[in-house]
Amino acid sequence: MIIDTHAHYDDKAFDGDREEVLADLAAHGVRRVINSGSDLGGCRRTLELMEQYPFVYGSLGIHPCDTAELGEGDMDWLAARSRLEKCVAVGEIGLDYYWVEQEHQREMQKKWFARQLRLAQEVGLPVVIHSRDAARDTIDLMRAEHADRSGGVIHCYSYSRELARDFLDMGFYFGIGGVVTFKNGRKLKETVEYLPLDRILLETDSPYLSPVPNRGHRNDSRNLPYVVAQIAQIKGITEEETERITTENALRLYPRLRV
Repeated sequence: MIIDTHAHYDDKAFDGDREEVLADLAAHGVRRVINSGSDLGGCRRTLELMEQYPFVYGSLGIHPCDTAELGEGDMDWLAARSRLEKCVAVGEIGLDYYWVEQEHQREMQKKWFARQLRLAQEVGLPVVIHSRDAARDTIDLMRAEHADRSGGVIHCYSYSRELARDFLDMGFYFGIGGVVTFKNGRKLKETVEYLPLDRILLETDSPYLSPVPNRGHRNDSRNLPYVVAQIAQIKGITEEETERITTENALRLYPRLRV
């Protein structure tokens, strides 16, 4: 059994065939999907998917690039929905400096990252963290807000194996997806080799980051066997063992998941 711990089936890229794709996942061994909200609209659509599909769970949070218009009322709304039975995490939240040039924009991201880290502790859920070109600020804020109390996953991990130790020390998991199959994904392959098996989760970030041999096309959870195969090769274990361990990891981090 495979669990896709991070996807965006609410994305408009699936508007033409969402139902068909989701209906086909079980035939490819994918039995659970966590759909991740990234803005308020995405969170609302995630709630609809959670209600419509028994195997779809949700994480609700606001991506750093969508925090500019947030207010405390939005945090109240997120807190209430995060208490729903099928909501397993707060996220994706974090810092993304790739598109940001001005310091006030970074400060805005940090403000709402810290606020959502506190929200996760208030509702008793782990966090799903997005961090791009912002490693040091991410780590510093996580420590300042005691993110180790809630735990969670570093989604689409993109930093070095050396920095991975900081996140491991806080008890975090690592979301590994299609990038691990890329020819230029050497840094991630080295990190996967370094990481303990019990800290690895499978994810797609659908519709983004399709693995080889489907790189450049729309991604979905049916591509996860390619990620499984690559991780198994790196770790020197079978694909069956990789599926079993990553599933156990997901169930440990997200106790609201039911199988």
